[in-house]
Amino acid sequence: MSNRLSPWFLLLLAVAVVGGVVAALAPAVPLQPHSSAALTTGVVLLVLGGWTVSLCLHEFGHAFVAYRAGDVTVRDKGYLTLDIRRYTDVGLSFVLPILFLLIGGIPLPGGAVWINHGLVRSRAARSLVSLAGPTMNLLLGALLTLAVSTIAMPYGLVIGLSALALIQVLAFVLNILPIPGLDGFGVLEPYLPPGARQIAAKVRPWAPLVLFVVLLSFTAAQQVFFSVSSWIFAGIGGSDVAASLGYTELLFWR
Repeated sequence: MSNRLSPWFLLLLAVAVVGGVVAALAPAVPLQPHSSAALTTGVVLLVLGGWTVSLCLHEFGHAFVAYRAGDVTVRDKGYLTLDIRRYTDVGLSFVLPILFLLIGGIPLPGGAVWINHGLVRSRAARSLVSLAGPTMNLLLGALLTLAVSTIAMPYGLVIGLSALALIQVLAFVLNILPIPGLDGFGVLEPYLPPGARQIAAKVRPWAPLVLFVVLLSFTAAQQVFFSVSSWIFAGIGGSDVAASLGYTELLFWR
C-alpha cells in the first residue's frame, strides 16, 4: 500500500490555508469581535480546518510509533497516509468532534487507529503508542504559539492561530486524563492487572462521553479544565487574550 500523503488530508490542509489567507486579508478592528464577516469566516475555516488536520496528525502519531515498535499492520491499514477515511467512521471521528467544538468549545477526541498490541514489542512501547497522540497535539500547540510570537502577521492570523494553538493544548489535557477510552489511560493500561483492564473495557465506550457531559454541565469542572489548560498554554508562550478573541470568532453563533 502507498505511503504517500492522502489527497483528503491535503484537502483539509488546503481549507485551513484558505481560511488563514481570508483571515489575514479580512478588514478587522483589533479587539472588536466580529468586526467583519470575512474575518469571522476566515477564522472559522482556519480553526476548523486546522483542527481536522491535527486530528489526522494525532492518529498518525499513534500509528507511526506503533509501526516503529513492531506493528507493521498499521501501514497496510493506511494509517500512515493521514487519510481521514482510515480512522474508523468519518462521521463519528471527525464530524462530531467539529460539531462539539462549535457547540461547547471543547475538542472532543476524534479518530481512532486500531493497533495490534500483540505485535508491539513491550509494555513501555505500548505506553508510548498511547502517549504519541497527545504529544503531537502539545507539539503542534507549541509550534503555533512560537510562530505567532516570532513572526509578524496580520491580526486575523494572530487570533486564529492562537485559538487553534489553545485547542491543541485543550486536546492534550483532555486526552491525557487517565480515563478509559482516552490516551492517558492507555499509557497506564499495560501496567494494570487483568481485573482492572477488564473493568476498564466495560466502561471504555461511554466514559469519554460522560466526561464531556460533565465538562459542559458543571462550571467547577470547566474551570479546573480550562485553568490547567491555560497554565500550560501560557507556559508554551501562548496569549490568552489572542486565543480568546479567536474563540469569539469561532463561536460566532453565541
